[in-house]
Amino acid sequence: MSEAREHPPAPRLVMRGVTKAFGPVQALGGVDLEVRPGEVHALLGENGAGKSTLMKVLSGAYRPDGGELLLEGAPYAPRGTQEARARGVAMIYQELALALDLTVEENIVLGAEPRSGLAVDRAARRALAERALARLGDGAPAPDTRVAELGPGPRQLVEIARALASDARVIVFDEPTSSLSRRDAEHLFEVVERLRSDGCSVIWIGHFLEEIQRVADRWTVLRDGATVGTGVVAGTEPATWVTLMAGRAVEEFFPPRERAPGEVLLELDGLGGEGLPVEATLSLRRGEILGLAGLVGAGRTELLRALFGLEPVRAGRVRLAAADLGQDAPAERIAQGFGLASEDRKAEGLALERSIAFNLTLSRPVALRGVRQPAAEAEAVSRWIRSLGVRCRDGAQAIGELSGGNQQKVALARLLHQDAEVLLLDEPTRGVDVGAKVEIYRLLGQLAAQGKALLVVSSYFPELLGICDRIAVMHRGRLGPARPADAWTETTLLDAAARGEGDAA
Repeated sequence: MSEAREHPPAPRLVMRGVTKAFGPVQALGGVDLEVRPGEVHALLGENGAGKSTLMKVLSGAYRPDGGELLLEGAPYAPRGTQEARARGVAMIYQELALALDLTVEENIVLGAEPRSGLAVDRAARRALAERALARLGDGAPAPDTRVAELGPGPRQLVEIARALASDARVIVFDEPTSSLSRRDAEHLFEVVERLRSDGCSVIWIGHFLEEIQRVADRWTVLRDGATVGTGVVAGTEPATWVTLMAGRAVEEFFPPRERAPGEVLLELDGLGGEGLPVEATLSLRRGEILGLAGLVGAGRTELLRALFGLEPVRAGRVRLAAADLGQDAPAERIAQGFGLASEDRKAEGLALERSIAFNLTLSRPVALRGVRQPAAEAEAVSRWIRSLGVRCRDGAQAIGELSGGNQQKVALARLLHQDAEVLLLDEPTRGVDVGAKVEIYRLLGQLAAQGKALLVVSSYFPELLGICDRIAVMHRGRLGPARPADAWTETTLLDAAARGEGDAA
């Protein structure tokens, strides 16, 4: 054991008994968190556990009602985000805050440009940006590149470089890999390792437990606004985290696949779109969950959208219950028994400003001869809220006020209320916490057991292996043959996704 392990350094950041209330709602009820130099500390908890509120206290966006904060051993009470950044605390949010029309260099120093008199010192600006980018290692974007030309991974690196340019010593990553390809995620892990080696303190907020095992040194779990556990990642089983987050023992992460798929319900024969998909052939049975694996940009989302009538189809045939379907609009697809849950629930899957009731009944209004029935609608909405365990005040609450997991439950409840026979689910658990994932997995299993046919797109391969009966891999717009889930591993799925079914070992 190294001397550093025997005598760990004093904490760089200490948060003791932090409290914060919003009116009658106690968001934080006494949180303790300690983060050391050169450490990646995982902050875990279900949506609504208090993680975001705690980080907003840390970043200066909120003032705590009580408790003590220390940074480098000195009292820490920032009066705003700029003061927090000046003290060495930086946030890398899931929704990146970049000026797309500016260059990488300009974004890195934005708001803190070095000056010579009244003018920007361009030489000093370039030197500052290059030093920050150099700390990211190979793969960092060029300073002169417009941010609009970068993908999600490189844009995230620009945010990190901006934090480093401000001499940040505590950097918070909020679900950093949720929108990244596997390649970009791997590069991010390498960058975080460099930050750790440089002595930075990293707080990592995420829902992928295998990533926590890979990247983090220690962990803290929040539940209901309070710290319920902390420890060292090495030697901790993920089941421990799940139990602490949920407040109860979770016997199984994925439900058992105890079902017998029936007759073929949906058939695709050489389906091709405008660009993507190039060619897709598959059959989907009643009572079956068929997973679609692939890398970002492979065409999985485009396939679902083409099936639902949101994208044009240039070739191939779609058959439902042995009957040929035309190039119908989404309203006709809904009438035929299709239901789609979009991967981007905020932009196109839900109307965030409208009520839960509005969203839940959107594709099947509760009406009699075209006249809305408020009492019957309220009863139906309440029934689905109870059935799916949606945490909310009532059906009149704006859906944008709910956590990500509860929003996703409402999106699925809409398909159930619609009584869809073919469920097209695009990243159904993206951005939801572990407890909500377990509940959604159980729900999908129940739907399949009821005879529904589910076509599920997911970039999280353990999810596909855990819930699906069969899995097919899409590579550059072409869908490979579906095989039993037990015939795949994460490695073979990734290999087929990266190289194509024909080239995979």
